Amino acid sequence: MCGICGEVRFDGRAPDPELVGRMAMAMRQRGPDGFGVRGGGRVAFGHVRLQIIDLSDRGAQPMADTGHDLEIVFNGCIYNYKELRAELIERGHTFASTSDTEVILNAWRAWGPSAVDRFHGMFAFAIRDLKTERVFLARDRFGIKPFYYSETADRLRFASTLPGLLAGGGIDTSIDREALQNYMTWHAVVPPPRTILAGVRKLPPATIRTVEPDGRTSDKIYWRPSFERTDEDLKRSPEEWRDLTLEGLRKAVRRRMVADVPVGVLLSGGVDSSMIVALLAEEGQTDLSTFSIGFEAAHGERGDEFQYSDLIAERFETDHRQLMIPSAELLEHLPGAIGAMSEPMVSYDNIGFYLLSREVARHIKVVQSGQGADEVFAGYHWYPGMANAVDPVAAYADAFFDRDHKTLGRQLASDYMLSEDASRAFVEAHFAAAGADHPVDKALRIDTNVMLVDDPVKRVDCHSMAWSLEARVPFLDHELVELAGRIPPEHKLAQGGKGVLKDAARLIVPSEVIDRPKGYFPVPALKYLDGPYLALARDALESQAARDRGLFRKDYLETLFAAPADHVTKLRGSELWQAALLELWLQQHGV
Repeated sequence: MCGICGEVRFDGRAPDPELVGRMAMAMRQRGPDGFGVRGGGRVAFGHVRLQIIDLSDRGAQPMADTGHDLEIVFNGCIYNYKELRAELIERGHTFASTSDTEVILNAWRAWGPSAVDRFHGMFAFAIRDLKTERVFLARDRFGIKPFYYSETADRLRFASTLPGLLAGGGIDTSIDREALQNYMTWHAVVPPPRTILAGVRKLPPATIRTVEPDGRTSDKIYWRPSFERTDEDLKRSPEEWRDLTLEGLRKAVRRRMVADVPVGVLLSGGVDSSMIVALLAEEGQTDLSTFSIGFEAAHGERGDEFQYSDLIAERFETDHRQLMIPSAELLEHLPGAIGAMSEPMVSYDNIGFYLLSREVARHIKVVQSGQGADEVFAGYHWYPGMANAVDPVAAYADAFFDRDHKTLGRQLASDYMLSEDASRAFVEAHFAAAGADHPVDKALRIDTNVMLVDDPVKRVDCHSMAWSLEARVPFLDHELVELAGRIPPEHKLAQGGKGVLKDAARLIVPSEVIDRPKGYFPVPALKYLDGPYLALARDALESQAARDRGLFRKDYLETLFAAPADHVTKLRGSELWQAALLELWLQQHGV
């Protein structure tokens, strides 16, 4: 796992290697094991390396192929790289390393952009073709690996993190008003290509962008999820779907074992991470390292789920570690967690993943995690309500949106308000697209392609990589997701959600972790915001920087300060924390 960056010039000037080096060094936590900058002509690439596959210097980047026609910087892991390598050798390709990076280069030589169709994995990369002077940018099917860019008439810059881009300077850091509306409406989700900053964009998932020498670009979407079902699919029994699901997850977990270093698990004690532990044990992995985190209780709300993670650790005899975070330490590390965010993310889970990753990184470099199961197998509370929705857009917005457009108008300053409801319009357009006819399928598609990418998946990448830890997500194996898309909604909605997955889980994990209320990383102190947490929020929102920016109406903030616990969104989020987190993030990154 790594950090990548680069500059591509369109004006005849040479890129600045020192600038690219600054961008790379700003992401050094993503790759403490190596650093490289390579420039020539109108292109310069930068890279920081975390050694996971091919630990030798032969795997260093930027990397050129043996024919010196292609150059690459790559962040991610191609799980089937050994199989592809063998196939490419049979075709006559030669290799100087055993890295998956070089497999991408030779696959590109062999098949061009269609090579991505063959990749099982997570990736973001840039390839320079020295013959045509084209540059190709690509991102994996679910945006597991980030790709930010800034574009002007003269140049294109890209980086694995938004702060990495800012380190290069020359970025328009004004607030994107539509992105701000998305942030406030859609639980901090800002769909691509936008970010909260007007001068920074992100490459959408499953996209290959071709950049011509004169700066013209064209995009190809190489994968889309399908919710179309054959007659055979509709006739399958729940038991058939259960067995297919378990076998699909088994294959996904097995693929993500590939590494030249040990692989552990982030164990919440829920169904998803428990299944991963069980399947790794089934694969024969011994001395498996597992990790759980908890926080101090507040307002009578418990801050840990250790009883369930302990049960799984004991059942499968893992090398288990618990991390209990006292309130004082939580407050101490909040600035670090916010600084690690490439974009402002409001979920309380952020500090949990940040501190858990810190602990995990002391022991191992790679973990598997359960993100994606709820979005793929219908685990959230709003999916059952979608089943018979007459107006799917209204049902989705009512369940998920933090506030409606009219309410937002009473909270945002008038200079930042849009006359139209851009967030709802986005959902309407997404729901109207062909390929998902059932209301539940529409919700699953938007959550898998948009919400998942820019909330849970981004959260895990930012905070694991803040501690040089690679996180892999088997529930986002694209073949498993394609299988899940074929399963009729009623099988997924059964048992209160994730019915088919729970049926599969019953074959391999104790029922106690299945038949319990849905859990999450509870962080009560950030939900209720009193004492020093209220002071932190107030200081940020009443600072001179915040007053100069003027994002929120003063009367709205005063209402929040007076009674923070009274203003909680539908998804149990603090409205005050949502406003404060945005301002804290902007200040943390010097915006």
